[in-house]
Amino acid sequence: MGVIMQAFYWDCPKLENKEFEWWNFITGKIKTLSDAGFTALWLPPACKAANMGGMSMGYDPYDYYDLGEVDQKGSVPTWFGTRTQLEKLIQEIHTNGMQVYADMVLNHTNGADAEEVNELDGQKRWTKYNPGSGKFPRDWKCYHPSYFERWDDEVFEGMPDLCHRNPYVYSELTEYSRWLIEDIGFDGLRYDFVKGYGTWIITAILERLYEKDNKINFFPFGVGEYWDTDTYITQWLKETNAFTDNPVSAFDFPLRGRLKDLCDTYGFSLKTLTQPGTLVTDNLAHWAVTFIENHDIVRTDPIYNDKMLAYAYILTHEGYPCIFWQDYYNYDLAEEGLTSGIAALIKVHEQNAGGATDILYCDDDLYIMQRRGTNKQKGLIFVLNNAARWNGRLVSTQWASTHFTPQAWRGKDNIDVPLEKYTDGSGASEFWAPPRGYVVYTPQDA
Repeated sequence: MGVIMQAFYWDCPKLENKEFEWWNFITGKIKTLSDAGFTALWLPPACKAANMGGMSMGYDPYDYYDLGEVDQKGSVPTWFGTRTQLEKLIQEIHTNGMQVYADMVLNHTNGADAEEVNELDGQKRWTKYNPGSGKFPRDWKCYHPSYFERWDDEVFEGMPDLCHRNPYVYSELTEYSRWLIEDIGFDGLRYDFVKGYGTWIITAILERLYEKDNKINFFPFGVGEYWDTDTYITQWLKETNAFTDNPVSAFDFPLRGRLKDLCDTYGFSLKTLTQPGTLVTDNLAHWAVTFIENHDIVRTDPIYNDKMLAYAYILTHEGYPCIFWQDYYNYDLAEEGLTSGIAALIKVHEQNAGGATDILYCDDDLYIMQRRGTNKQKGLIFVLNNAARWNGRLVSTQWASTHFTPQAWRGKDNIDVPLEKYTDGSGASEFWAPPRGYVVYTPQDA
């Protein structure tokens, strides 16, 4: 399915000394990312934010159509750059055969130009917007409570809460989505804080056919941020996808929590990885975007230990894996050209991680699985070891009389190279992994 790079983290323009230059900075990385095997980039919200108290990451949108062209909210460019720079970045992404996903903040806005009295409840709120782009001006009738809906599920940090059932708001947001895809060039949408509004607005946006390359036949990719347990995420997915032929995906937050425990909790049982409670283990991997860190969770609940165990899991298992920029670059987990980093796992993912998953063996400290492969991907054997010593077991695979070579591996305080393996006529062989580590074996004669 590919691999996503989340091409930002919180306050990245400032921390990288790239304020107003982030789009240019990413552009310089595109060829390398493509060569590494990435197939898509997820960008931060591109529009002009409220910038209250300083420049903003964009999750407080003010003017949806100002991508860095209008002198408002303290600057002409956004914190990431100008519209011209963004369009150059998108062109470079497409030239290198990748897709690009926009971050959509549809629940709320911020930075209004004036307070108004809401005539339904008599309360004053900051809901009068006169954006410099001249597009999508708003007043109190665009927000909750309104004539069309008294309330919705949740508000976000006290920001004015858009009423999507107002026909004007609905038409403006769907037009904004069309503009991002057809005019600006995005290929997909990441929906922020989907708990805050009805699923039907996402269905409407994804169900529409868009024009790409002079053909009206493009379905955009979509993924929602529903930060909750698997029960509620599953309910949201089924409701959103009930009547559409372009289903939305969701981030697998429960799986990320489980993988954090794998990395950070002493005595974690690997049997937990086989149990229901995540999108991947609940047979919803086709709708799952798997991840280890993102711009939000890393600030409140980061993984501290042995993070590569978690990356090895998502890059060998089913789902659409998303890699965090800060892990790949700032924390040097890419290790391009080596067998021990994310880059080696991405190569394995793209060449081998296809087909159904079979758990071949699992106890508290040892987990062995196979991906059966497809016509384009040969399949693999993944061994995860939670013990403080080399650990392995004889298992029966689907491959008889086959030569396996280790392609990606890592062990804690151990640099031994795993041995090549050969299955017998019935497909059986011993597969091992180093202490507190993993190995990915791939079939060479299949």
